[in-house]
Amino acid sequence: MPNDLFEGVDYYQIDDLLTTEHKLIRDTVRQYVKQEISPIIEEYAQKAETPKQLIKGLAEIGAFGPSIPAEYGGGGLDNISYGLIMQEIERGDSGIRSLVSVQGSLVMYPIYTFGTEEQKRKYLPKLGAGELIGCFGLTEPDHGSNPGGMITNIKDKGDHVVLNGAKMWISNAPFADIAVVWAKDEEGKIRGLIVERGMEGFTTPETHGKWSLRASQTGELVFDNVKVPKENLFPDIRGLKGPLMCLSTARYGIAWGAIGAAMDCYDTALRYSQQRVQFGKPIGGFQLTQKKLAEMVTEITKAQLLAWRLGVLKNEGKATPAQISMAKRNNVKIAVDIAREARQILGGMGITGEYSIMRHMMNLESVITYEGTHDIHLLITGADITGIDAFK
Repeated sequence: MPNDLFEGVDYYQIDDLLTTEHKLIRDTVRQYVKQEISPIIEEYAQKAETPKQLIKGLAEIGAFGPSIPAEYGGGGLDNISYGLIMQEIERGDSGIRSLVSVQGSLVMYPIYTFGTEEQKRKYLPKLGAGELIGCFGLTEPDHGSNPGGMITNIKDKGDHVVLNGAKMWISNAPFADIAVVWAKDEEGKIRGLIVERGMEGFTTPETHGKWSLRASQTGELVFDNVKVPKENLFPDIRGLKGPLMCLSTARYGIAWGAIGAAMDCYDTALRYSQQRVQFGKPIGGFQLTQKKLAEMVTEITKAQLLAWRLGVLKNEGKATPAQISMAKRNNVKIAVDIAREARQILGGMGITGEYSIMRHMMNLESVITYEGTHDIHLLITGADITGIDAFK
């Protein structure tokens, strides 16, 4: 692919809203993406393989658990820093951001928030250093948007529980060392527990044939009478509150990450439009091309402001799950639309691996579905503003 010339998109001088530390963190990750992800990502997407050699470097730049306190192996950073890291990594590839997001928001976060001190000390430093990779087991073959209907279950057997069931569409599953799993106990209450690779009866078959997130390996979690020590259970959290808190954290990161994919598509299309000559002038000089580009940068700017304000609210402890849903839904949708318009500007070249746009377009078809579908997030906003739940 061409050299990664990306420098950022900042039409409204949003950098002025960032601290010096925010910009340093962003620029460090941006440089890492240019040097380590951009040169190899098309090859790995074509192979449908995760470039696991990136894990050590991702840990070194603080991508795993940026907002987890440093004493537990995280970065101790604020939420805008976390968002900027997700933005820059997804600018490289949504699949790599998925790996990072799962590790931080869906594995480290629940262990830190719900786990015992022993669980925190045992797992978090190794997760933060990339020595362990985790995955998150909530979605089931028959229960996606309705996780409360899960049938995966645990039964009390004295000093351990026996886990049975299956989870589906699990990022990192084929190579994860541990899984944070949600299952119903004998009273029908949802519990969280940590399952380790190697426990008898625990398997992680890979999902093949994906057209999307091809550099992120996906699989199932299958539990066949798996004995899990009781010390691996989260002690106090009950019900859907636990997994939904995790999802809010992940969705927040996605709201930022999608901006990165959108910016990359816009930047690629803008550069191409200035170089590609038809009818005697660059195609960027034609009205319809300018319309596409102007609409792209407008939507990116709106998404940046939405994410920044959400980050401020999250830093203040004021961000609601419904506000996070709005940002996730909006920002992924504009990224999907921008990818499609950018592909048109590139014409036939837009479908080749020489440019990143088609890969982003395919990836975003997953991003708009996972962590809550586009329609579900719309209904979350609807319920919040009307006070009437449309899910039932």
